[in-house]
Amino acid sequence: MIEAILLKALFALIVIGVLMGLCAYSVLAERKVSSWIQGRVGPNRTALPFVAAIPIVGPMLQRMGIFQPIADGAKFLFKEEPVPGHVNKFYFFLAPILSIVPALLTVVVLPFGEYYTAAGEACPIVLANLDIGILFVFAVSSLGVYGIIIAGWASNSKYPLYGSIRASAQMISYELAMGLSVLPVFLWANAPQSDAGLNLFSVVSAQEDIWFIFWQPISALLFLVALFAETNRLPFDMPESETELVGGFHTEYGGFKFGLFFVAEYAHMIIGSAVFTILFLGGWNFLPGLGDLWPHNVLGAIISVVWFMAKVAMLLFLFLWVRWTLPRFRYDQVMNLGWSVLLPLAIANLLFYTLLIAFIERA
Repeated sequence: MIEAILLKALFALIVIGVLMGLCAYSVLAERKVSSWIQGRVGPNRTALPFVAAIPIVGPMLQRMGIFQPIADGAKFLFKEEPVPGHVNKFYFFLAPILSIVPALLTVVVLPFGEYYTAAGEACPIVLANLDIGILFVFAVSSLGVYGIIIAGWASNSKYPLYGSIRASAQMISYELAMGLSVLPVFLWANAPQSDAGLNLFSVVSAQEDIWFIFWQPISALLFLVALFAETNRLPFDMPESETELVGGFHTEYGGFKFGLFFVAEYAHMIIGSAVFTILFLGGWNFLPGLGDLWPHNVLGAIISVVWFMAKVAMLLFLFLWVRWTLPRFRYDQVMNLGWSVLLPLAIANLLFYTLLIAFIERA
């Protein structure tokens, strides 16, 4: 019993460590992609003595800027912590923690690969294989907005308050469309030939023949647009909106506390990309109609994880590409898109697939 708990705790630490590492290198990817789009060089120097001492490889890695996230993390960790005198200090310190914790909790129920037991049974590589996995994802990930709201309120400044109000309004506007967009996925996954429930591993298993992005493209598009809005990424970055609100909800933050907000944004991006991969891109399945094709051993389990992460990396690149390509929407355009376009389209999409699945079952 104790050994099982220790192994689970070790597994959890490894998963969180990998997630934090991905967040750090997503920042480097953001800077590299933005410089590539704008015709610049980007980070190309990271002077770390222990790297420079490595023959041949050291100078090459430093020129590529591979160790820039280490330097950035150290800078945030050792910078002076500014705390304005007019803020509510308890909630001011609490807000960054409330922002990043939901992202770290959500990863608990996300399967990112599969392995086979000695009896030949497929099992997910996941911390907790819950039957209500998607409900857990929606319930916990939506709590991240509380960190933004509390940060804006505790700052006792008008710009952060405006940013936090925008964040709450945007979350409410797009959470409805996002929830409705995934219902057709689970309706199909729970057809008579299967019994997936709300389990994410079962949804991946249901996509061995066809990925849901091909079967339900409107659902995938709705979920993707809502995901951009939920993660406050351009063109939906109303809570920050530097040209209008200085820095938005984190205007008064600096040092390590600002770094937590920064990491939380990229953590939500990674988790959102992983959820999209599970729901619409077949998870770790190789290609539509081909299943996983991986050997049923340790090597196959590793390959499934690598292929899953490759899909997540592709979606992260899309996030970065869109940010440095599209301009920011006006606030009224964001609200109009959420309530007047996405929500009616999500309802119509749900009704269409409900009738279609009912017709297929009766045929």
